[in-house]
Amino acid sequence: MPRSVFTEAYASVVAALVALRKEKRVSQVELGKRIGRTQQFVSYVEHCERRIDVVEFYVIARALGADPATLFSQLTRGLPPELKI
Repeated sequence: MPRSVFTEAYASVVAALVALRKEKRVSQVELGKRIGRTQQFVSYVEHCERRIDVVEFYVIARALGADPATLFSQLTRGLPPELKI
């Protein structure tokens, strides 16, 4: 079984964050500054080289001007009902 960081479900979470960042016209450098991390950290997250936890998801969503609960709710509606980790 593949590690969950590489599953399609996890990739869809990352893709949503990348899409939101681009929609808001925020660079990786700017996002890094907003969350107190480097551009390299943002790049690692966006290329699924670094897994984020729920707190980091919250911080990133807020830094992009999104409501984390709403964004998470939207993401979960696109996931299959049966997921394994």
